[in-house]
Amino acid sequence: MLPSYALPTLADRLSRHRADSISGGPAGERQAAVSIVLRAGPRDDGDAEVLLIRRADHPQDPWSGHMAFPGGRRDPLDDSLEETAIREASEEVGVDLAAHGRLVARLDDVPAIARGRRLGLTIAPFVFSFATPAAYAPLAPNEEVAEAIWVPVGPLARGEGAGTYAYRIEGRAIDLPCLRVGDRVVWGLTYMMLQAFFAALRGQ
Repeated sequence: MLPSYALPTLADRLSRHRADSISGGPAGERQAAVSIVLRAGPRDDGDAEVLLIRRADHPQDPWSGHMAFPGGRRDPLDDSLEETAIREASEEVGVDLAAHGRLVARLDDVPAIARGRRLGLTIAPFVFSFATPAAYAPLAPNEEVAEAIWVPVGPLARGEGAGTYAYRIEGRAIDLPCLRVGDRVVWGLTYMMLQAFFAALRGQ
């Protein structure tokens, strides 16, 4: 159990993490990156907060309407996947990690899966801490984002709101693990990345 979910504690724990899988995926596979952005909570000794978005509804988006982290596919002009994560956070929610963020850790690469199938895309999650006072500027979601919210890390890490999400695939129903944040449901890839984030906090 962590003694605290305050930002300095989380940053210290995460800074010790070394990802086991950061290969970028199989040769020729497309690449993407997401930003797991942390900021100090309302009180210095309180829970840090993590930034979540709800993707806008779009028929061609395999994760349409899902809760997610800011992110997207690597652009040919991006020098690195870290740069992809920084650029996407700026474009999607107006968070300037290049100016105000600090890279804390990189987590293991995650194969992108939608509707039970791999998509030939590997996602690199990067964890950033976002310094004040810029961390408290209003978020500016673009057309790809239906909403963006800051959520306390502690309740998520303790499993509050844990449950299952009924998902139908190929005519059958399966129950998938999820976390509920108010009336929002975090499941699938974002749930997997959050679990990897929590494992890194525990030193696993």
